Amino acid sequence: MSRIALPYQVADIAALARNLAAQMAEAGEKPGHLSLLNMLARGAGFANYQAFRASAVAGAKLAEPGEMADITRVAQARRFFDAQGRMTSWPAKTNLQYLCLWVIWAQIPKGAVMTERAASDLIGTLHMFGDAAIIRRTMWERKLISRTEDGRDYRRIEQAPDADGLALIRAVRGG
Repeated sequence: MSRIALPYQVADIAALARNLAAQMAEAGEKPGHLSLLNMLARGAGFANYQAFRASAVAGAKLAEPGEMADITRVAQARRFFDAQGRMTSWPAKTNLQYLCLWVIWAQIPKGAVMTERAASDLIGTLHMFGDAAIIRRTMWERKLISRTEDGRDYRRIEQAPDADGLALIRAVRGG
C-alpha cells in the first residue's frame, strides 16, 4: 500500500497543545503510534485518525482533479537527483526511469526546436552519468519529445505530467 501525504492544520496551536496534554494525561502511559495519530486527529476536531485521513483524501480529490501522488515512489525517484537538480544515475527500474524523465522534460524550453546536438547538450547539463542519448531516446519513446523523421530536430511535447511527475518536479526544484 502506498502512502500519501496528509496535510495537517489547526487554527490554534495552543489549543492543540492543551488538548494533547489532556489526552495524554487520560492515557496514563506512553501512547503508541496509533494513539498519537488519534490524539492529533482529535486535537484538530476529528473523531479519530481514520476520520481525519478520509477528510484529507476527499479534500485533496476535490481540490485537485486527478490522482494523488505516491510519495513513496516520488521519494525513491528523488534519490536520483542531486541538490542542483541533476540526475546522478539512470534508475534500474523502468517505472522510476519514466518518472525521472519528467524532471528533464520540465527543463526543456517550451516550443523550442533543437537539433539533435543541441538537445543532447541540454540534456547533458541535466544529468551526471554521461549518457544523454539514453535519456533522449527514452523521452522520445515515452512521447515526451518529438523529432523529425530524419532525427535532426527535437521539440518538447506539451502535456500535463501525472501526479507523481508533478510531485517529483516540485521536490527536485525544492518547491
